[in-house]
Amino acid sequence: MKTFGGRVLFLDRSDINTDEIIPAKYLTENTKEALAPYLLEDLAIAGFEPKRDIAGKAVLVTKANFGCGSSREHAPWALEANGINIVIAPSFARIFRQNMYNCGMLALEIASEIIDDLFVEFASSTTILTIDIEHSLLSFTAPGKEKKLSFVLQGFERALVAAGGWVEYTVARY
Repeated sequence: MKTFGGRVLFLDRSDINTDEIIPAKYLTENTKEALAPYLLEDLAIAGFEPKRDIAGKAVLVTKANFGCGSSREHAPWALEANGINIVIAPSFARIFRQNMYNCGMLALEIASEIIDDLFVEFASSTTILTIDIEHSLLSFTAPGKEKKLSFVLQGFERALVAAGGWVEYTVARY
């Protein structure tokens, strides 16, 4: 199983697509690590600078329909190559979400009202997320504040995450 939790990157926009996560011109790279420098380089959000803002982050909190666009696995790979193994949003594009779990990563859906509250309460602070997968609990902490949330992780998703992804899951069972 991968390591989960750490510093949080807040991206205040819905419909961030896979071309913005990892531009198509880099899909010829043949390792996950080669994708790392290009994560979110084409994402247009006022004040967001990928080189500055991604470093040291392990969790991404964003708005609805994250990962829309193409079905490429490169989008979760680029996140993983940068140490981001959890994305939290109100909703995900179906294929992107499944690709996250196939890679042993977490794509956690939390109600949009709660996501909005997280942005108000934590986005302007250095925020750390700790996660208890066994008990399905998230704990956001920043100087002087903490918020605990529950999440749902279905049985097969839980198995993929525990194994480290689809390949590891199948190797262990077949």
